Amino acid sequence: MADETTTDAQNGDQSSDATQPDTDAAQSGTGTDAAEQTTTTDPVLISAELPETRPSTKTISGQSIIDPVNRIEGHLRIDMEVEDGVVKDAWVSGGLFRGMELILQGREPADAAYISQRICGVCPVSHAHAACFAGEGAYGIQIPNAARIIRNILEGAQFLHSHILWFYNLAALDYVNPLNALTADPEATLNQAYEAGTGISDFGAVQKRLEAFAANGQLSIFSGNWFDTKDEAYNLPAELDLICTAHYLEALEIQSIASEISGIVGGKMPHVMSSIPGGTTWVPTEEKLDDILFRAIRIRDWVAGTMIPDTYAIAPYYLDVAAYGKGVGQYIAWGVFDEESREPVDRYLPAGVWGFDSASVEAPDEAAITEETPRSFYKDSGQPVNPRQGITDPEYPAEGASRDGRYTWDKAPRYNGKPYEAGGLARLFVAYNRGNSFVKTELDALLRYLSSKAGATLGVDVLASTLGRTAARNVETLYIANLMVDWIGELVGILGSPESDASTFAQPERYDGEGAGMWEAPRGALYHYEKITGDAIDKYQIIIPSTWNISPRDANGVRGPMEEALIGVPVADLDKPIHALRTVHSFDPCVACAVHITEPATGRTFSTVTSPWGVK
Repeated sequence: MADETTTDAQNGDQSSDATQPDTDAAQSGTGTDAAEQTTTTDPVLISAELPETRPSTKTISGQSIIDPVNRIEGHLRIDMEVEDGVVKDAWVSGGLFRGMELILQGREPADAAYISQRICGVCPVSHAHAACFAGEGAYGIQIPNAARIIRNILEGAQFLHSHILWFYNLAALDYVNPLNALTADPEATLNQAYEAGTGISDFGAVQKRLEAFAANGQLSIFSGNWFDTKDEAYNLPAELDLICTAHYLEALEIQSIASEISGIVGGKMPHVMSSIPGGTTWVPTEEKLDDILFRAIRIRDWVAGTMIPDTYAIAPYYLDVAAYGKGVGQYIAWGVFDEESREPVDRYLPAGVWGFDSASVEAPDEAAITEETPRSFYKDSGQPVNPRQGITDPEYPAEGASRDGRYTWDKAPRYNGKPYEAGGLARLFVAYNRGNSFVKTELDALLRYLSSKAGATLGVDVLASTLGRTAARNVETLYIANLMVDWIGELVGILGSPESDASTFAQPERYDGEGAGMWEAPRGALYHYEKITGDAIDKYQIIIPSTWNISPRDANGVRGPMEEALIGVPVADLDKPIHALRTVHSFDPCVACAVHITEPATGRTFSTVTSPWGVK
């Protein structure tokens, strides 16, 4: 790895500090921009340097490994070289093989929507819809308007479930210490909750539950933590720790209510049954719409009254987290939640490709997407290939054989030859620059608040960080929660109007063709490609959001987004590098999606070694 490390270090500085979107030039609206509508970038509101709140780590050097990364979906390993207290190099390794494309060959196109969902139990709806789009492209059809709205509702419910689960139950323990909440004064906690404008709970009762956990030495759902890291990285006062711990427990219920909406519309959850190529099998009735409406209103009110205030309450204590984790500085989104026009750039969260060195947001070009595998456990074509020509041909080296620098089952997707970050932050950067009025208003308000706490003017570039990646996704949660109520009302209007077309399915126009579903999962840009002949799948390829984010180095030695985001992250504890873990969690990686495994009927097993340093 010595020569490889030298090459990678030469390519490590992939993105420079650039300018921010011109906040005055953004167009108002709800995300229904035309393809030509873009926002230029001007050198305004350059962020001041954020305050340093951590103790010095200059004496810390060595090897730091997180294996496995907990509180994510799937199996992920992070190897880091630490020098003078910061990460100097990083390798992100997905540890299992994904073979879903091979399973789909020979199946009927309708099967793809059902089978591909089994890639993941957290974002199955997105896979179903991307598969449906691919099938509809091959069939040459467009679904009716009522079906469009139903899909938006089903997708929105899954996004709400995933975002709430991620923030409170997966990422929160990187910032919130329930053990510290044991020292909180319940009365002072109540007063602080009122002051923060966040949800009120029986904080005394929650504290007693925590005492019971601590007394028997079992932290239950709060286990797997790094509260004792030498980094001294937990900054919240005890009362705020108690507030957020109480809301952690509430979030378990609220995210389940979002899944109830998915179950009502989709037939069950996870792995819904109602979305098929051509539309949906779900027939809305007055009773069913009432069932999902009151649930959507409850989620919306909780997100607005608890999740957003919690975000604002926590952020000032972790302004240093905005100083690292930028990554490649280039962002990609296929867009999600269709408007009536069905154009990707018109979506409520529109499609676009943007970076800090971009003059404008560009419409995505499918032909610009490539994948390569020089550092992955696949037979390498020797050159980048578009997914329409791509193959999934696993090749793990035999025992004792050289791995030739390969260290992951994840492929390396690129757009115009460059790595791009996908996810909530990418969607909001694209929406912000396309003039989405809700996103612009909320992000600008967040920046003004953070500026007031930092004592300096912070520009949009500060969101390209571990803190920004986390906070931006919570803003997206509020946007979707509001839209859910609007979509249900829109569907009620269609069903209540005799002149409206309430049909929900369209028949295929042909049975030979190809299509691509370019859509968004909660974690980012999701791509399904399908070619059919005689109503059977000839070829299928998938690029998952986390495939973009946990990408390994490419043939030029250029790191993927997460690897690059880890460069410069401070490390004071090689055994428990909490800031690196925060950065990883900010991407919300789903390795179950990116490198899925199927067990062969033979029952044979295999093992992998993903560390660039070999067996330890």
